[in-house]
Amino acid sequence: MNSTTSHPAISDRQFSFMGALLMTLLLLAGCGGAGTATKGTQPEVVRLDYAYYNPLSLVLKQQGWLEKDLAKQNIKVEWVLSQGSNKALEFLNGSSIDFGSTAGAAALIGKANGNPLKSIYIYSKPEWTALCTGPKSTIKTVADLKGKRVAATRGTDPYIFLLRALDQAGLSEKDIELIPLQHPDGRAALEKGDVDAWAGLDPHMAKAELESGARLFYRNADFNSYGVLNVREEFAKQNPALVDQVLAGYEKARQWAVEHPEELKKTLATEAKLNEAVAAKQLERTDLSNITFGPQQRSTISAAGDVLKKSGTIDQNVDINQTVSNLIDTQFAEKITPAKVKATAAK
Repeated sequence: MNSTTSHPAISDRQFSFMGALLMTLLLLAGCGGAGTATKGTQPEVVRLDYAYYNPLSLVLKQQGWLEKDLAKQNIKVEWVLSQGSNKALEFLNGSSIDFGSTAGAAALIGKANGNPLKSIYIYSKPEWTALCTGPKSTIKTVADLKGKRVAATRGTDPYIFLLRALDQAGLSEKDIELIPLQHPDGRAALEKGDVDAWAGLDPHMAKAELESGARLFYRNADFNSYGVLNVREEFAKQNPALVDQVLAGYEKARQWAVEHPEELKKTLATEAKLNEAVAAKQLERTDLSNITFGPQQRSTISAAGDVLKKSGTIDQNVDINQTVSNLIDTQFAEKITPAKVKATAAK
């Protein structure tokens, strides 16, 4: 009997069914079952933000060290511009980036509102915000802001700084007319006279000082929360080794910045399209010496959280200290922190 006639013929319908079944089995085998499809899978791209208020991000982007390192694993690097902490948080929450630069207090707002992120590294201790007014303004104190139009970017350190300053003066957001604008638009509004004051952010604040004579009528370095690098919680769980590589890149950028202040000034000026005098003004009030979360850093972020609860930005039922503990993850930075620095931070 001929072999071609020894078995019944398979119909087109049966063939299609068997093909579909085989494809399903192959997919299941490749994925390892539901719930583990992406666990342990190396991403093709790592996405970071860069921000003019985060000089280390500009150095890392310009030097290309991370691209060279990750290329060995066939991983690409994508950079996304964050105009403020609120934008970085938005990108993190929407998985548009894996790492984002914010103020510590802004990261706390995100965490309290359900943004699944971890703060893993301090990229600066800046005095990057103050309350500003025009050169001819009669405003001299925070109390003078009562009834005035004040520009600020909600969800960012300047906004939180404004709330803390008002609170200290016995006022609240209800005592002013808040004009919500992104940082560069706030500077423009102040210069045009559309607002009476502005909660500024460097480098826009330094630019306003030097180019239009803006006055920083209220400064308080202790109210500036630290510049922190955040990672999406899911990304950190699935790719801890990549988090280590990114922080190693950041630490290389920090050490380079400390050792090359003139080159850092030029990098900031070039990337942010500033003149070097404005870049120098921003950098003279930016401390790059610490990368760790110690009691002082936690206390600063927690104090901002208390005022944010009072203002209604954070729900009254949120436990601030617990949220700060859930936000901060020190395991990654500790791997690149010298023992001497660890001992100092713990005090």
